[in-house]
Amino acid sequence: GTDGWVEADYSSRSLKTHPESILKSPIRPDEIRLPLKDEKRDFIDAVKTRGQTLADAEVGHRTTSLCQLGHIAIQLGRKLRWDPDTERFVNEDSANRLLSRPMRSPWRL
Repeated sequence: GTDGWVEADYSSRSLKTHPESILKSPIRPDEIRLPLKDEKRDFIDAVKTRGQTLADAEVGHRTTSLCQLGHIAIQLGRKLRWDPDTERFVNEDSANRLLSRPMRSPWRL
């Protein structure tokens, strides 16, 4: 957001924030608490139990999309508006062209 950021490093199980005071603010009972679990163990457990992973395909898609959208904004050097329902940039043909690339023959969709 505009007021700060949080970076989660799951391999070292650490959090970095700016400002650092974010780490000291208590989580209220009505706020979301995300469990922390090794993603490989989580996946294996879900396969064994036929249960859900902590981060399903939709979460993975949205997380990856954020990185790609940020990269497109950096490439174009400007702020962009994203419509998550259509998964397109709003009134930005040049940005929308960067969302995909031509497929190699013989592959088509």
